[in-house]
Order: sequence, then structure tokens, then C-alpha cells
Amino acid sequence: MPAHPGDPGGPGLLSPFRLRGALLRNRTVVSAMTQCSAVDGVTDDYHLVHLGRFALGGFGMVLTECLAVTEAGRSSWGDAGLWSDEHLAPLARVAEFVRAHGAVPAAQLGHAGRRAGQPRPWLRDGATEGCTPDPPWPWPLEGPAEMSAATIAAIPAAFAAAAARAAAAGFGAIELHMAHAYFLSQCLAPGRNGRTDGYGGTRAGRARLPLEVVEHVRKVLPRDVPVLVKLSAVDEEGGVGIDDTMTFVRELADRGVDLIDVSTTPHPGQHLAYGYQVRWAERIRAQTGVPTMAAGLITEPRQADAVVREERADLVAIARQALADPNWPLRAHAQLRGPGDDFAAWPRQSGMWLRSRQPVLERLGAWSDGMDCHTTGPRDRISAETQPPRATKPQVSDLDRPHRDP
Repeated sequence: MPAHPGDPGGPGLLSPFRLRGALLRNRTVVSAMTQCSAVDGVTDDYHLVHLGRFALGGFGMVLTECLAVTEAGRSSWGDAGLWSDEHLAPLARVAEFVRAHGAVPAAQLGHAGRRAGQPRPWLRDGATEGCTPDPPWPWPLEGPAEMSAATIAAIPAAFAAAAARAAAAGFGAIELHMAHAYFLSQCLAPGRNGRTDGYGGTRAGRARLPLEVVEHVRKVLPRDVPVLVKLSAVDEEGGVGIDDTMTFVRELADRGVDLIDVSTTPHPGQHLAYGYQVRWAERIRAQTGVPTMAAGLITEPRQADAVVREERADLVAIARQALADPNWPLRAHAQLRGPGDDFAAWPRQSGMWLRSRQPVLERLGAWSDGMDCHTTGPRDRISAETQPPRATKPQVSDLDRPHRDP
């Protein structure tokens, strides 16, 4: 696959984008999506194939699911983790494969806080048929309890240790999860943070621990590794408004954060529409000067391209649409680049076959009932022009062949 398939220096979705030492071949990013399929936090071949397909599909950056920085910080028993060196080898395979196929491998790090210990999604509501039940959770789950000062003090170090492991495994960017009412998001929300010590109360107190996490992480990473932060721009149930977020984003930038991945905390009654969170990415970018990534029901290439061209965000995050179409950026390339080779951006192993089939499909037109070969509908023959090029072998005449006596 070309290193940077896309606009020749243009500002649209297909143009490259740099974050410190990480050069994205285009502006598309696969969001972190928890798969709940790890064992004791250890990933396996499923995760390699799951994330690797997005690199083959042309994305500029591929984020892992949220990797728990402590064993107790997993949202479910099946969450992947990076609290131990045991997790390094399989994640290094992921990073190596993603990078080898043109995308920037990025690791999202997080702690679930009061959201820890949930059943895996397909086991909720007692639906266990055909599934292996979760083992018992090894910590009490009576309800949220205030963290001790010693536990809080250990959190920045846990994030820093996980970030150092991610860099050692070959990941080219780190994202810190501070959204969706997970732990660091809970710290920021007055409706969820009732502490009366230096880690609660005022806005500055609530921001203290998240900022300490950033400082510790930035300190252990090489200078060329960018740090992203996923934020809920607004958290209506938690009481976080956009003004508080603007102040916090400026504080993050002062501590070396390179981009804000802009989301919102889901809540009952939230109005959903195509691109419903883009306005927050646009506003943060315009008012703080910090690059942003937009997300939220962005499903079509032209929709995403407009977000970048209109300077509403610098990157576009794709999540569930990527699950439905892992080759989404390749389809975007064919739609947005204008007349030319529809398969120029594809991996050569796939592109040659698709390119050779295209003339046949163009002659046949779209399939409809009655066009299969066992009917009297239109047909086509395989010809040399529809085949990928093959190495030619020298021809040998009968006179040149070795003969045996009868």
C-alpha cells in the first residue's frame, strides 16, 4: 500500500497529518473499541486480526481498545490490559503488524473507576446461552467507595508504567481515556467527585489527578511520541460544561498533550444525529488552538472529508462504521480522489485481483435477478485482459524435450 494515499498535499480527509514523530497517511482513525475478549488482560490472535484488518483497510491511525492500567481498573473481566510485562509480547505483534501496513499504532490507556467489574456485554441481562460465564470478580463490588490517598497516589505511576510499556511495544502514540464517566472523567465531574481534599471540590481540585497523570505519562515517553486525550466535552449528568472543558484543554496542552479526541458522555435523552459531536470538536479547536479529532455517527467519506476541509477538526474517528466496513478508507479514496485507479491505495496483494475483475463488472453492470450463469441472462468470458499479469515461461518445443526410448 502506498505510504500516503490521498490528496497531493491537500487539506482533505486523504491528506497526511503529523503529530510529533507520528505521520498519519490520512486523517482517518479507528476509535478504541472494547472487545471484552482478553484473558487476565492478555490479548491474543483475535486482537491481532481485529486491529490488523484496519491497517490493511487504509486507516491512518489504529487505536487499541482501552488497556487497563491496573488489574482492578478493568470495566469487564475480558478487558485487555497493560499493567504487567506479561501483556507486552502479544501487543507488540499488533503494533508491528499495524505499522508494517502503513498505519500508526496507538494505545489507549484507562481505568474504569466506579464502572469496573461489569459483565461482558453479551452476558448482561442473564443472556448466557452459548457463552462461557465470567469468573467471579476478585474484588468486592458493593458500590463505589472513596479512594484512599495512597491509592490515588499510585494512579499516575500506573498510567506512566503502562505508557512506558506501550512505547516499548512499538506503539507510536498514546491516548489517555478521560471520557464517558470512566475514572479520570469521574474526577472531573462535580456530580461524581464528592471528595473534600485536594482532589475534589474546586474545578482545579477535580482536575488535579488527571493533570498529574498527563505529567507522569509525558515524562516517561520519548519526545517524538504524541499524547492524545479522549474527553467528554460536556457531561450533563456529571455537571461538566463546555467552559470547564476549555480551561482543562488549555491545561492539558501546557503539559504536552498534542490532540483532543472529542466525545460526550452518553445520557438518557441525548439527541443523536449524523456528526452530532463534531460541533464540540470544532469549538474546542477554534477557541484553544489545540488540534482535535471528531467522532459521533460519521459514516460517509464525503461527510468526513467536509469535517476536515471546513477545518472543524483535524482528524476523524470511525468506530462502529469501521466494524461494518474495515476498508472504509479505501472506499473513501475511490470516492474522493476523482477519476483514476480505484485500487491504487489497496494492498498490492488485493488490488491486483480487484483491478483485473473491474472490466468484467463494468461490462456486465449491476447484478440483478436472472443474470446468473445458469440462466439465459447476460454472460461474459474470461479473457487474458481480465487476468493479473503472470510471469511468462520460455516455450519448449517437442524437439527440445528429452526423449526416452520406448
